[in-house]
Amino acid sequence: MIAQLSGTVAHAGAASLVLDVQGVGYRVLSTPATLAELRSGLDATLHTQLVVREDSMTLFGFLTSGERDMFEQLQGVSGVGAKLALAMLAVHSPEALAGAVAAGDQKALTKVPGIGPKVAARLLLELGGKLVLPDDAPGAPAADARGEVVEALVGLGYPAKQAQAAVDAVAEEPLAPGETAGALRAALKHLGGTRG
Repeated sequence: MIAQLSGTVAHAGAASLVLDVQGVGYRVLSTPATLAELRSGLDATLHTQLVVREDSMTLFGFLTSGERDMFEQLQGVSGVGAKLALAMLAVHSPEALAGAVAAGDQKALTKVPGIGPKVAARLLLELGGKLVLPDDAPGAPAADARGEVVEALVGLGYPAKQAQAAVDAVAEEPLAPGETAGALRAALKHLGGTRG
Protein backbone atom coordinates (compact mmCIF):
# COMPACT_ATOMS: atom_id res chain seq x y z
CA MET A 1 0.00 0.00 0.00
CA ILE A 2 1.34 3.43 -0.96
CA ALA A 3 0.48 5.65 2.02
CA GLN A 4 2.62 8.71 1.27
CA LEU A 5 4.57 10.22 -1.61
CA SER A 6 7.05 13.10 -1.57
CA GLY A 7 8.35 14.68 -4.73
CA THR A 8 8.02 17.54 -7.19
CA VAL A 9 4.77 18.41 -8.94
CA ALA A 10 5.42 17.78 -12.64
CA HIS A 11 1.90 18.74 -13.75
CA ALA A 12 -1.29 19.83 -11.97
CA GLY A 13 -4.61 19.55 -13.79
CA ALA A 14 -8.27 20.01 -12.93
CA ALA A 15 -8.78 16.51 -11.49
CA SER A 16 -5.30 15.07 -10.99
CA LEU A 17 -1.62 15.82 -10.79
CA VAL A 18 1.61 14.07 -11.67
CA LEU A 19 4.10 13.86 -8.80
CA ASP A 20 7.69 13.19 -9.83
CA VAL A 21 9.28 10.98 -7.17
CA GLN A 22 12.95 10.46 -8.06
CA GLY A 23 12.23 10.24 -11.77
CA VAL A 24 9.00 8.22 -11.54
CA GLY A 25 5.79 10.14 -12.29
CA TYR A 26 2.79 9.10 -10.20
CA ARG A 27 -0.64 10.22 -11.42
CA VAL A 28 -2.67 11.14 -8.34
CA LEU A 29 -6.39 12.01 -8.31
CA SER A 30 -7.41 14.60 -5.75
CA THR A 31 -9.91 17.27 -4.71
CA PRO A 32 -10.04 20.75 -6.29
CA ALA A 33 -8.94 22.26 -2.94
CA THR A 34 -5.79 20.11 -2.85
CA LEU A 35 -5.00 20.71 -6.52
CA ALA A 36 -5.42 24.47 -6.09
CA GLU A 37 -2.58 24.42 -3.54
CA LEU A 38 -0.14 22.68 -5.90
CA ARG A 39 1.65 24.13 -8.91
CA SER A 40 4.21 22.68 -11.31
CA GLY A 41 7.69 22.76 -9.82
CA LEU A 42 6.56 22.78 -6.18
CA ASP A 43 7.83 20.15 -3.76
CA ALA A 44 4.92 18.35 -2.12
CA THR A 45 4.09 15.50 0.22
CA LEU A 46 0.77 13.76 -0.40
CA HIS A 47 -0.99 11.31 1.90
CA THR A 48 -2.29 8.67 -0.46
CA GLN A 49 -4.49 5.64 -0.81
CA LEU A 50 -4.03 3.13 -3.61
CA VAL A 51 -7.39 1.77 -4.77
CA VAL A 52 -7.02 -1.53 -6.59
CA ARG A 53 -9.81 -2.74 -8.89
CA GLU A 54 -9.95 -5.65 -11.29
CA ASP A 55 -9.07 -3.42 -14.24
CA SER A 56 -7.18 -0.53 -12.61
CA MET A 57 -4.91 0.75 -9.85
CA THR A 58 -5.66 4.37 -8.93
CA LEU A 59 -3.82 6.64 -6.51
CA PHE A 60 -5.81 9.24 -4.56
CA GLY A 61 -3.87 11.90 -2.68
CA PHE A 62 -4.51 14.57 -0.04
CA LEU A 63 -2.52 17.28 1.70
CA THR A 64 -3.34 15.91 5.18
CA SER A 65 -3.50 12.39 6.60
CA GLY A 66 -6.87 13.32 8.13
CA GLU A 67 -8.43 13.91 4.71
CA ARG A 68 -7.07 10.57 3.50
CA ASP A 69 -8.42 8.81 6.59
CA MET A 70 -11.88 10.29 6.07
CA PHE A 71 -11.70 9.27 2.40
CA GLU A 72 -11.10 5.69 3.58
CA GLN A 73 -13.95 5.87 6.13
CA LEU A 74 -16.44 7.05 3.50
CA GLN A 75 -15.65 4.04 1.33
CA GLY A 76 -16.74 1.80 4.21
CA VAL A 77 -20.37 2.67 3.42
CA SER A 78 -22.04 0.21 1.06
CA GLY A 79 -22.46 1.77 -2.37
CA VAL A 80 -19.78 4.43 -1.82
CA GLY A 81 -16.75 3.89 -4.01
CA ALA A 82 -13.55 5.91 -4.28
CA LYS A 83 -14.93 8.36 -6.85
CA LEU A 84 -18.04 9.17 -4.82
CA ALA A 85 -15.95 9.54 -1.63
CA LEU A 86 -13.66 11.94 -3.52
CA ALA A 87 -16.69 13.90 -4.78
CA MET A 88 -17.92 14.22 -1.18
CA LEU A 89 -14.57 15.66 -0.09
CA ALA A 90 -14.56 17.94 -3.15
CA VAL A 91 -17.87 19.51 -2.08
CA HIS A 92 -17.39 19.44 1.72
CA SER A 93 -14.33 19.82 3.91
CA PRO A 94 -13.79 16.92 6.36
CA GLU A 95 -15.05 19.17 9.18
CA ALA A 96 -18.21 20.16 7.27
CA LEU A 97 -18.84 16.53 6.33
CA ALA A 98 -18.46 15.32 9.91
CA GLY A 99 -20.71 18.15 11.05
CA ALA A 100 -23.40 17.32 8.47
CA VAL A 101 -23.40 13.65 9.51
CA ALA A 102 -23.44 14.53 13.23
CA ALA A 103 -26.38 16.89 12.67
CA GLY A 104 -28.24 14.45 10.41
CA ASP A 105 -28.17 17.06 7.61
CA GLN A 106 -29.41 15.09 4.61
CA LYS A 107 -29.72 18.25 2.49
CA ALA A 108 -25.98 18.98 2.79
CA LEU A 109 -25.13 15.49 1.54
CA THR A 110 -27.43 15.75 -1.48
CA LYS A 111 -25.35 18.74 -2.70
CA VAL A 112 -22.77 16.16 -3.78
CA PRO A 113 -23.25 15.06 -7.42
CA GLY A 114 -24.37 11.41 -7.44
CA ILE A 115 -25.99 11.49 -3.99
CA GLY A 116 -29.77 11.54 -3.93
CA PRO A 117 -32.07 11.43 -0.90
CA LYS A 118 -31.92 7.62 -0.57
CA VAL A 119 -28.12 7.46 -0.67
CA ALA A 120 -27.91 10.43 1.73
CA ALA A 121 -30.25 8.66 4.17
CA ARG A 122 -28.09 5.52 3.99
CA LEU A 123 -24.93 7.56 4.55
CA LEU A 124 -26.41 9.20 7.65
CA LEU A 125 -27.56 5.84 8.96
CA GLU A 126 -24.27 4.03 8.36
CA LEU A 127 -21.91 6.87 9.29
CA GLY A 128 -23.83 8.18 12.31
CA GLY A 129 -21.54 8.00 15.33
CA LYS A 130 -18.75 6.42 13.25
CA LEU A 131 -17.38 9.31 11.19
CA VAL A 132 -14.27 10.43 13.02
CA LEU A 133 -13.06 13.96 12.44
CA PRO A 134 -9.44 14.00 11.27
CA ASP A 135 -6.81 14.50 14.00
CA ASP A 136 -5.46 17.55 12.16
CA ALA A 137 -8.87 19.25 11.89
CA PRO A 138 -9.47 22.45 13.91
CA GLY A 139 -12.24 21.02 16.07
CA ALA A 140 -14.88 18.30 16.10
CA PRO A 141 -18.56 19.26 16.24
CA ALA A 142 -20.64 17.78 19.02
CA ALA A 143 -22.03 14.39 18.02
CA ASP A 144 -25.77 14.36 17.41
CA ALA A 145 -27.55 11.12 16.59
CA ARG A 146 -31.01 12.68 16.06
CA GLY A 147 -30.65 12.14 12.30
CA GLU A 148 -30.38 8.39 12.89
CA VAL A 149 -33.65 8.40 14.83
CA VAL A 150 -35.38 10.38 12.06
CA GLU A 151 -34.11 7.92 9.44
CA ALA A 152 -35.26 4.96 11.52
CA LEU A 153 -38.77 6.46 11.74
CA VAL A 154 -38.81 7.12 7.99
CA GLY A 155 -37.77 3.49 7.51
CA LEU A 156 -40.80 2.48 9.60
CA GLY A 157 -43.10 4.35 7.22
CA TYR A 158 -43.50 7.77 8.84
CA PRO A 159 -43.25 10.87 6.60
CA ALA A 160 -39.92 12.69 7.01
CA LYS A 161 -41.49 15.92 8.34
CA GLN A 162 -43.58 14.03 10.89
CA ALA A 163 -40.55 11.98 11.96
CA GLN A 164 -38.41 15.13 12.35
CA ALA A 165 -41.14 16.85 14.39
CA ALA A 166 -41.43 13.84 16.70
CA VAL A 167 -37.67 13.69 17.27
CA ASP A 168 -37.55 17.45 17.92
CA ALA A 169 -40.35 17.03 20.47
CA VAL A 170 -38.62 14.28 22.46
CA ALA A 171 -34.98 15.37 22.04
CA GLU A 172 -34.39 19.12 22.13
CA GLU A 173 -30.66 18.70 22.83
CA PRO A 174 -28.15 16.82 20.63
CA LEU A 175 -28.19 13.06 21.20
CA ALA A 176 -25.11 11.00 21.91
CA PRO A 177 -24.81 7.92 19.65
CA GLY A 178 -25.69 5.62 22.58
CA GLU A 179 -29.02 7.37 23.22
CA THR A 180 -30.69 6.55 19.91
CA ALA A 181 -32.68 3.53 21.10
CA GLY A 182 -34.32 5.46 23.95
CA ALA A 183 -35.04 8.43 21.69
CA LEU A 184 -36.58 6.14 19.07
CA ARG A 185 -38.90 4.59 21.67
CA ALA A 186 -39.87 8.06 22.94
CA ALA A 187 -40.52 9.32 19.41
CA LEU A 188 -42.69 6.28 18.61
CA LYS A 189 -44.67 6.86 21.81
CA HIS A 190 -45.06 10.53 20.86
CA LEU A 191 -46.31 9.57 17.41
CA GLY A 192 -48.76 7.14 18.99
CA GLY A 193 -48.44 4.63 16.20
CA THR A 194 -50.07 6.90 13.61
CA ARG A 195 -48.60 7.11 10.12
CA GLY A 196 -49.45 10.10 7.94
